[in-house]
Amino acid sequence: MISVIIPTYNENEHIVQTIQALYQKGMARAITEVIVVDGGSTDPTVEQAQNAGARVIRSTQKGRAVQLNQAAAVAKGKVLYFLHADTIPPSGFTTDIIAAVQAGYQSGCFLLSFDFSHWFLKANCWFTRFKPIFFRFGDQSLFVTKESFVQAGGYNEKYTVLEDQEIIKRLRKNGRFVILKKPVLTSARKYITNGIYKTQGIFFLIYTMYFLGFSQNKLVRTYKKLVPENKI
Repeated sequence: MISVIIPTYNENEHIVQTIQALYQKGMARAITEVIVVDGGSTDPTVEQAQNAGARVIRSTQKGRAVQLNQAAAVAKGKVLYFLHADTIPPSGFTTDIIAAVQAGYQSGCFLLSFDFSHWFLKANCWFTRFKPIFFRFGDQSLFVTKESFVQAGGYNEKYTVLEDQEIIKRLRKNGRFVILKKPVLTSARKYITNGIYKTQGIFFLIYTMYFLGFSQNKLVRTYKKLVPENKI
């Protein structure tokens, strides 16, 4: 029933663990396929994903929105589950997603937790239980029925940053959205590498610029200037 879709770019440190966790945390019979859609990795991500049993698609260009749309177009499952390569879903996630869909929800996400203990990160995670779009992060993962995804027009490929929040806005307008009360476990690598408070300040700045109507080009340039060693 569920096609798990993971966008990658140089994720060899995480991809095998994430793929293995899908079958450890969920019911194998509920997972139609695991699709890794790669944006041109120069490390062994593709080979590792294939060896771990994933179906690998090489995207025509790098960028999460483009990559996710390409994978969704060929996905066989009735439900699409978009997951970051460094994020582990909670135990029973397949059961929870199926139950939500059967209850009439067209889309939804999980709560957030990090693999690094820090009071500020824990506070960030606590806020992900609330409904305002400001508290929706791509790391929370996203499930959506394929029918609803197609009706919404998929991800907006003009977006390089905040593409998750943009599509969630549209999905919430067109159908019922639920926040499932279990946390995914995601890597805190960006916060650890760049500084916890600095990184959060950068995210807040980018979102404020987005809210004020700045162009994607401006958002991307600002992000890369402030976090030059990080990939988007």
